[in-house]
Amino acid sequence: MKKSIYVVLFLFMLVGNNVSAQNANYSERHVSSGGYGNTLNLGLGVGGYSGYYGYVGHSLPVFNINYEFGVARNFTLAPFATFYSYHDNYYRETVIPIGGKGTYYFDQMLGASSDWDFYLAGSLGFAIVNTSWDNGYYRDNTYHEVNPLFLDLHVGAEYHLSHKVGLFLDLSTGVSTIGLAFH
Repeated sequence: MKKSIYVVLFLFMLVGNNVSAQNANYSERHVSSGGYGNTLNLGLGVGGYSGYYGYVGHSLPVFNINYEFGVARNFTLAPFATFYSYHDNYYRETVIPIGGKGTYYFDQMLGASSDWDFYLAGSLGFAIVNTSWDNGYYRDNTYHEVNPLFLDLHVGAEYHLSHKVGLFLDLSTGVSTIGLAFH
């Protein structure tokens, strides 16, 4: 799986560099708008085995939403919320991780065209967990609780379909998503 992730990232970078060789102008969109930010990101993905997904012990489908604010050149901060729910034989669990994500964009350094964004990010937050047990069932020793605090690392890319909409891939140590970005 890791090898596939590295191959996808390499291809994104290769395509971005090839396109930028044909377009010497650095991201007119970012220059004219004053930088990054003011972006609503909606993503669907899967959660990993660690962090706040350790409650279940396997990957789950998740929904993620965040809104990026530009705070410095090539840097954004985004409050986020993620949602997933799980049902086992004896209980239902809903987990809502919330927190903040700091993102640094490497477009200028990589010489990427205005169609692409490449970034590294880190997110910090905590998970709100609601667990309900079925009637007549009492919690046993197989259920484990996980620390609600988490720190995740992200690497990602966005392809701009237009000046207003982009398609992104965000690979993370906690939850990896693919989705739409609305600028």
